[in-house]
Formats: sequence, C-alpha cells, structure tokens
Amino acid sequence: MSADSWIARCSAALLFVFGCVAICSAASAASENAGPARITVIYDAFGESAGMQRDWGYAALVEYGGKRILFDTGNNPDILAQNTKAKNIDLSTLDFVVMSHRHGDHMGGLTYVLKVNPHVKIYAPKEGFGVYGADLPSTFYRRDASLPAEQRYYDGTPPEIMRFGSAWPGANFQLIDKNTEIAPNISLITLVSDKPGTLELRELSLAINTPEGVVVIVGCSHPGIDRIVQAATAINPRVHLVAGGLHLVVANDQDIEKAVTALHDTFKVEYVAPGHCTGEPAFGAFKKAYGDHYLYAGLGTSFPLTSRQP
Repeated sequence: MSADSWIARCSAALLFVFGCVAICSAASAASENAGPARITVIYDAFGESAGMQRDWGYAALVEYGGKRILFDTGNNPDILAQNTKAKNIDLSTLDFVVMSHRHGDHMGGLTYVLKVNPHVKIYAPKEGFGVYGADLPSTFYRRDASLPAEQRYYDGTPPEIMRFGSAWPGANFQLIDKNTEIAPNISLITLVSDKPGTLELRELSLAINTPEGVVVIVGCSHPGIDRIVQAATAINPRVHLVAGGLHLVVANDQDIEKAVTALHDTFKVEYVAPGHCTGEPAFGAFKKAYGDHYLYAGLGTSFPLTSRQP
C-alpha cells in the first residue's frame, strides 16, 4: 500500500469516528432538550393567576427531557382539579408522580390524580407503616413457641414478608428509601429529618442534572435545605436552581440568615425560586441576597429549569 493510500484510508476512518461522535453528541443534546424544560406551580398559597385558587400546600408540574412529572399534589383534590384545568394541564399524560412526604398539604390532591390517571407510577418515601404502604420481614416481632397455635400470629407460621396497605388501595406506588435515578438525569434524594416535630420523617426531593448544573425541587425541606443541597452536590457540584418549600415559615431571622448563607455562599446556588413553607420574611431575605437571580414562584407561575431552552 502506498503512503498516500494509507493516509487517505486513515483520514476516512478518522472522519467516520468523528462523525459518529458528533451524531451521538447531537442525539444526547436532543434527548436532554426534548420538549420544554420548566416548572409550573399549580398549588400554593400566594400568587395571582386567573381561574386558580390559592390554598396552603404545594404541587408543581416539572418538565424535562421529555418527561412530565407531578411533584406533590397539594392539599385539596377539588382545588388541584380547578388549578390544573385553569392552566390546561392534563394529568392523564404524566410520566410519574413524586410525593415528597406524608403531610396532608402535599398529598391531599392525590385522590384527583388517581381519578384521571389511576395507573400512574407514584414514587413515595418508604416508611414503616406509612400511608403509602409498607412491608416488613415477619421477624420484626418476638415469638413465643410455648403458646398454643390459636394464640399466635398466623398460627405461628407468618409469611416471610408482611405487606401493609396504603391509604390509596390499588395505586401504583414505588417506595424509595435510598437515592435513586428514576430516569436519565432525573434522581430522587431521600433524607430523614432529625428536627423536633418531624423526627424520623422521610422526605424525597427531585434532582435534575442539567448542562448548567443540578436543579433541586423540594417539598418542605424538613431534613434541612442545607442537607438536601449537599446531597445534590454528589450528583453535580454545580447547583443551578433550588425551587420549592424551604421550611422557614416560623424560623427566626438568625435561622433564615443561616439558610440564605448556606445556599448563596457555601453551595453557590445560582438561582432560587422559593415557595410554599419558605415564609414571608425568608422570601424577603432571599430576594435581597439573590437580586435578579431570585425567581418569583407564585401560583400559576412557569419558569425555566435552565436558560438553554429548546
């Protein structure tokens, strides 16, 4: 083979390889940008949007990578129905639902969701004897073989796994007790609260890894917004946006300032979109610290997950 022929063949091979890389990169980008990348707040107690009713609770439609995710369901099924209809949001076409935790102002609207989409997959926190259902090995209780069979559970031969019902029989729950990727670049963070009043409460947060950094959507942040964001940095050290309830509604000014400092200075969160249980004084504190990187997130508001929209 001549030198010229060898060079020509090598060049052709390199062009083929680079072409494949370019096509794969383009396909990956197209996948990331399939459809809108945004959050629409459909349940909260503040904001102005025609036809929507304010109420204490939280729910948001999250769209990314071609997925439509309902994050929490608000407090009241009738109000959730009214608000989704006012925004022309079709809950029958959801890919899945995320229930952040067991409090009524986040799960009360689930009855309406199941009415229009009875088989939708619902990710919920796994807790012992939780409202979303549970299971335990039958070894959890002590046994006494000296008792007659009729005085023993299951006549002394219980099933290996004991399954307990949920408040929504027949719903398609998938219970989560560890950090889990549920779709490409979409993960659930699970933490347990160690705070008085919500001790041992497990809460799920949604983390979406975008080209601009991770976006974190929170329900009430009972385990602490600092702990949730720190966990999200394991997915991507750059945190682009934190949205949702930050659980500062009854916090004093000192605790609010600690939360602002943690997000703004420690974790370098680029944008915040506080809602729900963040609290009015905390709204003001975050707005002062973030300026035009503070996103208003009242009822009916839609805002982008990233600045790069398809």
